[in-house]
Amino acid sequence: MGERWCDAFWLLVVGLISSATIVESARHMSATFDEPCHIERGLYGWRTGSIKPLMSAGCMPLPVDVQTLPLYIWERYRGTPFDAVADIGELLPVARMANLVFWWLLLLYAMRLGRAFGGAWAGRFACGFLATDPNFLGHAALATTDIAISATTLMAIFHYHMGAGRNWFWRVGVPGLCYGIAVTAKASAMAFVPLGFVAFGLFKLYGSGALAMPSGGLFGRVRFYQRATSALRWDIFWSLAIGGVHVFAYCGSDWQTERTFVEWAHGLSEGSTKNAMVPVAENLRIFTNAGEGLMQQVKHNFRGHGSYLHGDWYPRACWYYFPYALTVKLPETTLFLLAVALLMRTRAFFGPVGVLTLVLFAFSLNCRVQIGIRLVFPLVAMLYISSAIAIANARIPRGIGAFVLLANAIIACSIWPNGLRYANFTHGGPDGCYRYLSDSNADWGQGLKPLEAWCHANGTESVAVWYYGTDPDMNKSPFRIRPLHSFAIATNEQARAYVGPGYLAVSTTILKGDPAITPQAVVSLGWLQTRTPVDRVGTFVIYEVR
Repeated sequence: MGERWCDAFWLLVVGLISSATIVESARHMSATFDEPCHIERGLYGWRTGSIKPLMSAGCMPLPVDVQTLPLYIWERYRGTPFDAVADIGELLPVARMANLVFWWLLLLYAMRLGRAFGGAWAGRFACGFLATDPNFLGHAALATTDIAISATTLMAIFHYHMGAGRNWFWRVGVPGLCYGIAVTAKASAMAFVPLGFVAFGLFKLYGSGALAMPSGGLFGRVRFYQRATSALRWDIFWSLAIGGVHVFAYCGSDWQTERTFVEWAHGLSEGSTKNAMVPVAENLRIFTNAGEGLMQQVKHNFRGHGSYLHGDWYPRACWYYFPYALTVKLPETTLFLLAVALLMRTRAFFGPVGVLTLVLFAFSLNCRVQIGIRLVFPLVAMLYISSAIAIANARIPRGIGAFVLLANAIIACSIWPNGLRYANFTHGGPDGCYRYLSDSNADWGQGLKPLEAWCHANGTESVAVWYYGTDPDMNKSPFRIRPLHSFAIATNEQARAYVGPGYLAVSTTILKGDPAITPQAVVSLGWLQTRTPVDRVGTFVIYEVR
């Protein structure tokens, strides 16, 4: 009982300190690219019961529902609907604070997973490592989905482990429900959670000797492994089925036809197929449902897109994007911790959590949506937990864990409130991150407030802004939005005339994004290459135009 109280006290202290840091850092960031859309569509969902706007964007509803529920209650209390654009300054801080629900859930299940495999100190270290990681702290301050998917993935995997060997409800039902919750948080749980179930299940079978290599030919071995894994495969199948039912039940339906399905049916060649499909498309009133959002994300990953790495733009996804990004975004102390865990306690590291960490790492090589390490946060969480397990009750002094925990906390404080664009000091820190990575790794549109402060400090009444983001405040003074990539520009002189005299602030994701997104962007970026920046503030590089 004493250890449990110590765990509760540790969780309370770590949670409160990190939460205070998160809430305060959120005040220094303007809206990121996704947040205005989430708030607008979340309020629309509460008002109408429709998830169509979210599903069209491939965004699962659970985090958005949690983040906008306080806003909807507030709206009902005051009796006047909010304008998600005009009132973004009032709405965003509340939505961001609501995301702390998932932050506490993440810390809780990191502790529980660590404790389950490595004892009390493994749980405490795992919780502490996550709570002091600058990347997690930065994203926890946002009303987005990445902390939610991390927390619910850990929850599903923990309950799958705890249900092993118990009755059907605990072994299949509870993990299935947790899987459904994870998928309603983000579609990528469709991959992360089943990989966890399979890795943990096979590890348990292997440890029990049930997968001992039999004698005989290839056919006999196949039959043996088929029988040995039969119960595991059925348990996982039913867990995933239960989760799928939960996802579709939670998301519900507008009970309408689907426009694109109807258009496809009418576009078929004349014949029996068209005659059969047109009535089906015109009368199948089950849309919008969860299937649309899930398919949007599947298609997104198959399509992929270009990525920016270490000074170069790659028009297609790079298989090594996430391994490289992790070496930039993880603190040096974390990389040191991982090296110690691998070199000195290899067997302790490669338990079920360590094996899953490697599985998720291998899976990341096939992830073609490469817009930030936030997309593999479950992998990062597992890396911290497996490292905590390896060092907690091994011959390695616990002082190493305490050193890493303290060092990460110092790093997080030293770069505060810039966790969102954190890069380790080997790569230049937050101010150098944009030279190696772009998009949500460095500039996700959150830099308008620091730019406004720069204008006031320099006595600048107006600044032209080529902005990557969707914050409605971009249309307010002192900003003059100048989207050079979409304006009719063919020469350097036209670009200069469009910007006008004074200062031009350019988002680093535009500078380090796709250089050929439009012909106008090619001209404008070429023009900027002939100029020398006069300053850098947050996510903007500033040029003087005369």
